[in-house]
Amino acid sequence: MQGKKLFIGLKAALGILAVAMFAGAGGAWASAQETVLYDFSDSGTDGYSPDASLIFDGAGNLYGTTYYGGTYGYGTVYELTPIAGGGWKEKVLYNFNDDGMDGVYPNAGLIFDASGNLYGTTAWGGAYGFNDGTVFELTPTAGGDWTETVLHSFGKGKDGNTPDTSLIFDASSNLYGTTYSGGRGNCNGGCGVVWKLTPAAGGWTERILHNFSGKQGRAPHSGLVFDATGNLYGTTYYGGTHAIGMVFELKHKADGSWWEKNLYSFNGKDGQGPFASLVFDTSGHLYGTTYAGGAHNYGTVFELKHQVGGGWSEKVVHSFNNDGTDGQFPYGSLIFDTAGNLYGTTCEGGVYSYGAVFELTPTAGGGWREALLHSFNLNGTDGVCPKVGLIIDTSGDLYGTTYYGGSGACNYNGAGCGTVFEIAP
Repeated sequence: MQGKKLFIGLKAALGILAVAMFAGAGGAWASAQETVLYDFSDSGTDGYSPDASLIFDGAGNLYGTTYYGGTYGYGTVYELTPIAGGGWKEKVLYNFNDDGMDGVYPNAGLIFDASGNLYGTTAWGGAYGFNDGTVFELTPTAGGDWTETVLHSFGKGKDGNTPDTSLIFDASSNLYGTTYSGGRGNCNGGCGVVWKLTPAAGGWTERILHNFSGKQGRAPHSGLVFDATGNLYGTTYYGGTHAIGMVFELKHKADGSWWEKNLYSFNGKDGQGPFASLVFDTSGHLYGTTYAGGAHNYGTVFELKHQVGGGWSEKVVHSFNNDGTDGQFPYGSLIFDTAGNLYGTTCEGGVYSYGAVFELTPTAGGGWREALLHSFNLNGTDGVCPKVGLIIDTSGDLYGTTYYGGSGACNYNGAGCGTVFEIAP
């Protein structure tokens, strides 16, 4: 089991989880069946409003976070275990607590290390103020419980705040991530940073790799991915030439410093407001989503292709459309299957206007064909608004979360407490 956890954790850390972690469906789906695996509820102990992607361990259990709920109301880390004969059982592994030290409101996914410990971020909380955020570790104990350790609290000096994205490891077990705001940039409240945490005797040491400045990027909502040579790639929601988002690269130099390069600035017609992390294909091309913009202003899927002589060229793979069948407003990252098909989610749109799961299949002429695998429906059982990317298992089944929906009764939105779902081909 530990070996599989190492595989999952390191593949995620190297930024190639989406391409090679699992065997894919192998082609366009003729049909798909959605199953709600778990309904969250505002029960005082259960979490609700899952705002993060899932991960598997080696035994096939699922792990994730909820933004709200739990014992103290500030979010949870949970595990879903398959039950013999069918169904899944949820266990809350940790309840976040606004006690002046702990993080609160986790809205990013988790990663494993080689020993089976979990790592993540909270967008808020920590030692220096409610608005700052933390990096945490959860360690399993012999009795089946988990112990939380806050590895870093943001907010001391100019080290960034609001880390609301997933983490990655490098081969030396250093952690990397971004903060949405803070740092030394000249934006109101700071423009955000890229940071690194290095394990040291008695704790972890933080280093700021880059301070965003506004025009050269502002407000990174996305996590990071590595290329094969150790350079980092990500997106910013604002900034760039047109101030509506960009794709950046941080190049790792021989002297240990990092140099930022703006690979592409969105102009609206080709997308606006990239919210999610990027993925590489097997040829080294980058793929991602923009929340808005495109031909119909409902978001895009884009490709960035590295040119032989240097530079990158952008291509819109798909512009989402308010036509009653297409999805709208993709927040989440994309994944590949081994046949080169792309999968993702939209928070709105679809047949019922409550979000969709889509597949993009490459065609012989260099284009892509889109198909909706599932349209979410506010019917009291189905989820609503999948805000994050998917994962895929060895059978080609897709797994994800919805922020609202399901049968739970949440007073704050009246539309359910969120779900974990599976889509089988």
